[in-house]
Amino acid sequence: MLKVLNPATEEVVATVPAATPDDVDKAVVRAVAAQRAWAATAPADRARALRRFAATVDGHLEELARLEVREAGHTLGNARWEAGNVRDLLDYAAGGAERLNGTQIPVPGGLNVTILEPLGVVGVIAPWNFPMPIAAWATAPALAAGNAVLLKPAETTPLTALRLAELALESGLPEDLFQVLPGEGAVTGNALVEHPDVAKIVFTGSTRVGKQIMAKCAERVKRVTLELGGKSPNIVFADADLEAAVAATPMSFLDNAGQDCCARTRILVQRSVYDRFLALLAPAIEAIVVGDPSDERTQMGPLISRSQLERVRSYVADDAPGIRGTAPAGPGFYFPPTVLTGLEADAPAAAEEIFGPVAVVLPFEDEQDAIRLANATAYGLSGSIWTRDVGRALRVSQAVRAGNLSVNSHSSVRYWTPFGGYAQSGLGRELGPDALTAFTETKNVFLSTEA
Repeated sequence: MLKVLNPATEEVVATVPAATPDDVDKAVVRAVAAQRAWAATAPADRARALRRFAATVDGHLEELARLEVREAGHTLGNARWEAGNVRDLLDYAAGGAERLNGTQIPVPGGLNVTILEPLGVVGVIAPWNFPMPIAAWATAPALAAGNAVLLKPAETTPLTALRLAELALESGLPEDLFQVLPGEGAVTGNALVEHPDVAKIVFTGSTRVGKQIMAKCAERVKRVTLELGGKSPNIVFADADLEAAVAATPMSFLDNAGQDCCARTRILVQRSVYDRFLALLAPAIEAIVVGDPSDERTQMGPLISRSQLERVRSYVADDAPGIRGTAPAGPGFYFPPTVLTGLEADAPAAAEEIFGPVAVVLPFEDEQDAIRLANATAYGLSGSIWTRDVGRALRVSQAVRAGNLSVNSHSSVRYWTPFGGYAQSGLGRELGPDALTAFTETKNVFLSTEA
């Protein structure tokens, strides 16, 4: 059994049976049968079914949000957005079901066409930091493309996934097409990865585990999409609107208590405005409201678990120079908003993914120095560039090796646009207009016109 704790109170809110390898095998058998019927369904009917699913989710947004607050410690505002994002992803993917077009390629002696066919059964291994939306990133387009989906949520956050599966059935989605299999990664997740009838694995999580999954998929020549770690830069040039850059900085790394692969945890500031930036940043960090995630006024809630809290603490010495906010004492896995200064670029807190509400500020001299520091990491997921110079914004955007960059903002993820990383931040892209094609095989057909 899996125990689900409320990170804000440390109380057990639910116990959930963990799926065994035998459970996974039986689920795959059911999914294979359901997928065949679903793939044979007219695209317009698949689209209507997904829109009904989206409408059912829409009718349960507050319930899903409150469930996310209890199991993940997300602030209520964030949880409401996440539930709405699931609805929006289902709607967006539904439109793609009727637009999954092949091509006609001019060739001599006949007609050549390509056909996009579903892969079959897709295994989705979702993380605990954004349980609902990240599960939907893969589930929605995979279903729209004609696949069945087996979703393994993280051990600590299975409740919203289980409720979404119930809502799928309530909406009329075919039985066994979308199944949720809670369990431990080493058991349930591994069984999904190794199953011969699971055609693709979509994994979001740590780079370490992603490498293990990739190796196992390689043994079976199985498709894989990986969204892994990040250590994203927030580059502030001297010509930027400094007040705007400062105002946007706190939540660029404190959203979800810093448990975000896109968190801008390396704040790179041009030396000529470094002191002014810190002077403006200090009151902004100190003003962040940390506390009960169910309180509408709360801006940052707890970390997911005690082990995560201890991990974050290990990166911050008691006497480390910097800026600190406040966090509640007593029960709950809370850590104060923290900005560290005076570190070298290769210090552990500056180079490693902490996955908590901790950022470092590093000065740079000029544009080339900023680019060097931005790229001095094994990761390449996200980043921000603050400047009034359009030419500089374009040059730096082209030079920084990251999959998702934002100029004068901290946007990373929109379901209309592709998302993914360079280097050890992952493999493949999710979301955007081409999301469905990642769950298809391309078949080429030549029809001879020769007599």
